[in-house]
This record gives sequence, C-alpha cells and structure tokens, in this order.
Amino acid sequence: MYDKLENLRSLSRKLAASSLFGSRPSHFAGEKEWNRSVGKQYAILFAMQVSLVHVGPRSVAKDGFEALAADYLQRCSAFARCSGLAFRSQQAMLDWLEKQRGRTPAIAVLCDSRGRQMSSQAFAEWLGSRRDRGAQHLVFAVGPPDGWSEAARQRADLLLCLGTMTLPHALARLVLAEQVYRAFTILAGHPYHCGH
Repeated sequence: MYDKLENLRSLSRKLAASSLFGSRPSHFAGEKEWNRSVGKQYAILFAMQVSLVHVGPRSVAKDGFEALAADYLQRCSAFARCSGLAFRSQQAMLDWLEKQRGRTPAIAVLCDSRGRQMSSQAFAEWLGSRRDRGAQHLVFAVGPPDGWSEAARQRADLLLCLGTMTLPHALARLVLAEQVYRAFTILAGHPYHCGH
C-alpha cells in the first residue's frame, strides 16, 4: 500500500485517481462507465488548489530549504493542485489574495506566533473539513520579517502557530509544506504519518 501511494506522485493525475479508486468494480457495465465515474471523483479530488506563499525575497533554487519545500509540494500534487509563490510586500500578497476568487473565496492561513497550535492530526482534520465543504483554494502564508499587520490578521481565516520557537522563514516554509503533505497523507490513509 505504501509503495503504491508513494508512486502516485510520479503518475499523471488521472492515473493517480484510478489507482486511488481501485480497479473497475463488477457493478459497472463497461470501461466507459467506469472512466466516467472515476472522472467525477478525479474532478472532486483535484478541484482544490493549495498555494504556499511567503513575503520576502524570492528563494534561490540552490537553497536547500527551498528544494525540500518544493519536493513536498510536488508530493502534494498527488492530492491537490499545488504552487509556491513569493511576494515582495505584504500588501502585494493581500492584493493577490483578493483576486483569488472562484466559486468560494480563498481561505488564508497565516503563520503567526500568536496563532492556534495544532497537532498534525488536528491540522489534517481542519484541512479535510475545508476540502469537504468545497473550498477551492487554500493559501498558506509565511509573513514578512516584522510580522503580519492587523489588517492581514483580520483577513486570515486561520492564524496558525508552528511552535513557540522562532524559525527562519525558509525553515518555516519547509515545515509548513511538510505538514500540508502529512495532512493529505493522513486523510488518504497513507502510512507516511505512522511512526514519524
């Protein structure tokens, strides 16, 4: 099971959906009907978009933290559409956030030392409940060096504290990317979370 799910990230999304939902059950008359059913589930599975953003200079590809964060985002792509973005200022990020409108507004999760602390399991439950309610876009953001303004905190749907210790922003992005991946694996019943 572990190997099968771990290989999903290297497959196309349609093949990943077929692997997640199994082979064609006997109650489907034919392959066409099965493909139509998987297509509907596939559309639901990948309808959500996850963006990991930060305010500050763009990270260089040689940065070890950035490469690891990108790897976790790539792994998350087996479960949702994922991207990483950088903004020069908090206002630029907030302006971008307001333009991210679809059927539902983007859900903003801002990392803040005064925010809510959660276990990985509680975080997975939070993410799963947003997914199940039809959220289209989750934005996880690491803020500017001097912290979020009051206006940004008011816009947030969740203020999330990664811990009481102060982390460098590159490391905070890595921790956040890994926790989003871990949350998806918990929701999928993937054994990644076991023993970690």
